[in-house]
Amino acid sequence: MGRLFWKFFLAFQGAQLLLGGSVGLFIWLHADSRQQLLNRDPRSQLVLQLAAQVLRQGGETALRRQLQDYRGPEQILVVDAGGRELLDRPLDPEPLAAARQMLAAGQANGEAAALQVLSPAGQTYLLYMPPHSPGLRPPPEFRAPLPDEAGLRPPLPGMEGAGPSPGPRPLPWFHILAGLLASLAFSALLAWYVVKPIRQLQAAFRAVASGRLDTRVGAHLGRRHDEFAQLGEDFDAMAQQLESLITSQRRLFHDVSHELRSPLARLEAAIGLAQQNPEKMAVTLERVTRETRRMDGLVGELLTLARLESGMPGPMDEAVDVAALLQGIVEDASFEASGSGCRVEYRGPEQAWVRGREELLGRALENVIRNALKYSPPGGLIDVKAAAADGWLRLNIGDQGPGVPPEALETIFKPFCRAHPHSHPNGYGLGLAIARRALETHGGRITAENRPGGGLLMQITLPLLPKAP
Repeated sequence: MGRLFWKFFLAFQGAQLLLGGSVGLFIWLHADSRQQLLNRDPRSQLVLQLAAQVLRQGGETALRRQLQDYRGPEQILVVDAGGRELLDRPLDPEPLAAARQMLAAGQANGEAAALQVLSPAGQTYLLYMPPHSPGLRPPPEFRAPLPDEAGLRPPLPGMEGAGPSPGPRPLPWFHILAGLLASLAFSALLAWYVVKPIRQLQAAFRAVASGRLDTRVGAHLGRRHDEFAQLGEDFDAMAQQLESLITSQRRLFHDVSHELRSPLARLEAAIGLAQQNPEKMAVTLERVTRETRRMDGLVGELLTLARLESGMPGPMDEAVDVAALLQGIVEDASFEASGSGCRVEYRGPEQAWVRGREELLGRALENVIRNALKYSPPGGLIDVKAAAADGWLRLNIGDQGPGVPPEALETIFKPFCRAHPHSHPNGYGLGLAIARRALETHGGRITAENRPGGGLLMQITLPLLPKAP
């Protein structure tokens, strides 16, 4: 058990003990005070009931005669509605007030510590007995009138020979012990219910920290349907994202090492050739220059991708006219495509303003258009369409190339993933990955689908500025 368990357990247990003890002590003291003000033992209550029976059936005269003949140490007091005692005996105000307060409760729970009786004459009387000393035995003289005296029933059986009355009421130890045990069990269960998911999450965090990224806790907490279950879902999402990122990084390192190994091997071979044949130095230097540029381009692409994936692309507060940016990219691409007979056409608005960074947006759009140009056949058409509606700029860039397999429509946006790696061995597979990261950084998105007539269609959406700057 951890310290949190004991904190919860002791806090709940202390609160219950304090509350239960306070309420129990109040009830016990209150009951004890009433016990001291009124005589409530069962045998004395039976005497009081007999007196009430005499009053109901024989009236005030019969009860007065019985009370005058009564020689016991306890008193049966009979008070009318005006506060006058039947025998004009002095009254203690505290027992009288307690009798009036307990009248309703005594009738409700079957006790007869105080009784309210209606006489045959229509007068209402309050009957009660002040406290008496232990060992009281009701005297045999107190009896109900015989039938021939007042037309009443004979005395109730068992009135004669009543035993001693009990002393002060003891504490209910059995109930106290039962409540204490129930409180202990409840506090332990409640503390365990709260601490158990925390310990499961703690074990899961330790597992992830040790490298087990496939650890999940949702299956253990899903049946709780509370904040701990939501925390478990968030933990699983975090672990899944970490696993995806780590796997992606490992694959990226593998692909980078593979891509760098080839130009490094060619550089090493060129240097060895120059050492063996100095007369071929010019050819060797040309090869070294070409491979060096290739490596420089790869490193530049990797740095751009790393900066985008780290969430630090630089300031994103420029107002960029994407329409003008596209027109410039299309003009450059058309000049490069003229050698192969390809055409690049643009149709769209004259202005379309987006908040972001012009360098990244230009890099993303140029990568998509150059990718379409790379896979277009001689004489093909790269169609670039733009439309602004509902606060969004929608771009469609289509080519007439071979397209990609359906299962590769999503993977082509991952680093070093190429749908046709053998048709263009000089590519790195980073252009579309950079384009997606850059567009997502600007709040946009890019998807790919095969065109019905052949070729690939890239669909791009970007949020527009509410108004031109």
